[in-house]
Amino acid sequence: MDVIVIGGGIAGVATAYQLRAAGHRVCVVERHATVAQGATYGHGGTVLPTPLDVWFGPTFMASRQNARNGVISKTGFNGAARQFVKQLSALQEPQAFARQYGRLRPLIEASRDALADVEMRFGLEFEQASGLLYLVRTEHEWQQTQAALDLLRQYEVPHHLLSPAECAAYEHSVRPEPAFAGGVLFDQERTANCPLFAKLIKQTLDTQGGVQFMLGCEVSAIRLEGQRASVELAPRPGAARSREVDVIHADALVVAAGHGSLALLERVGLRLPLHPLRLHTLVAPVAHEECAPHVAIVDAVKRIGISRMNHRLRIAGGAVLQGAGQIDKPLGEAVTTEALALLGQATHDWIPGAARISAALPWEGVKLLSPDGLPVIGNALHPRLFVNTGHGPAGWGLACGAGKLVADLISGQPPALPDDTLAALRADRFQ
Repeated sequence: MDVIVIGGGIAGVATAYQLRAAGHRVCVVERHATVAQGATYGHGGTVLPTPLDVWFGPTFMASRQNARNGVISKTGFNGAARQFVKQLSALQEPQAFARQYGRLRPLIEASRDALADVEMRFGLEFEQASGLLYLVRTEHEWQQTQAALDLLRQYEVPHHLLSPAECAAYEHSVRPEPAFAGGVLFDQERTANCPLFAKLIKQTLDTQGGVQFMLGCEVSAIRLEGQRASVELAPRPGAARSREVDVIHADALVVAAGHGSLALLERVGLRLPLHPLRLHTLVAPVAHEECAPHVAIVDAVKRIGISRMNHRLRIAGGAVLQGAGQIDKPLGEAVTTEALALLGQATHDWIPGAARISAALPWEGVKLLSPDGLPVIGNALHPRLFVNTGHGPAGWGLACGAGKLVADLISGQPPALPDDTLAALRADRFQ
């Protein structure tokens, strides 16, 4: 089959890879000059999420104070955004959290297998590093993590509970003073460079053939006609105007364009209640080698991850929740400063002296989060239309399993995921 994938971020590139592996001919349409330039560019290092850092559950936005929960609510926070937070808050109840994580868990494991298969086949090096240490500040917050710790035990996820002294003994950059509650070590989980991985996959696909990348092209509309799907391309800047619209036809279409997916899907009658989050990243040079961590550090409640990549630290988090209608407007200097300050403060609190924050390069991008914390993956609205979006910030490796699921569905192959997971990921679950 001929398949068009809209979006050249990690979700689109991973989907293109899996579609080609299934024998399809693929065309990836990306508005930037190369892949991994949008939200993928600023992804944190965490490859796969644990129960401690999915973006729902007992610790997610449990406090109304921005400094405590790590999520800033921008001025102009409207009714739709409040309703979105209310829906996510329902998953703070431990049983609801456990049910929802249980639905996500098969996708996590499928993603682990899909990523391992890619690594085995091509021997890619994308700055992988083993070890994640999640740190918790207060005893109250430690109690809030108990539901996640219960899930770690239930699913037999390898981990170690550490006292503050044990955290400092394992990771020399963490100091036991000022006092904190403790930590959770995942010595078998990994961090890695998401944009580098996406670019390496593109290089692999370029070499193998069967996948065309149309870079610097923007999709202006989707057409769904009978058993075919098409996309209209917007005129390139500076190109001579023509009365004819540039249209690409295919047997199937996958929308994996991040927050750009929403407007495209709305024009064909599919409205998804996904909400935009502005995420921030600081890439800072290592200040003092003796203070730099040898494993990734994650502030478990604020969901701020600090991962080392060669001689720099990538500090990701600082989410800003705002009205969906404001997403195309500048965030504002004051809010941006507050978000970046959260990242700098977390770095100073946990690994003082490790990063030169004053020399850090900031990044800001938009990611979509669903009101139930799960991505939207699968067929929608039309037999030839598929959606792969709403992954949020938790674990970029989920894109590998999501791409495999989309490829299976387009190929007519039974997905290797349970029915309740498939139902929990479909777009029609919101109706």
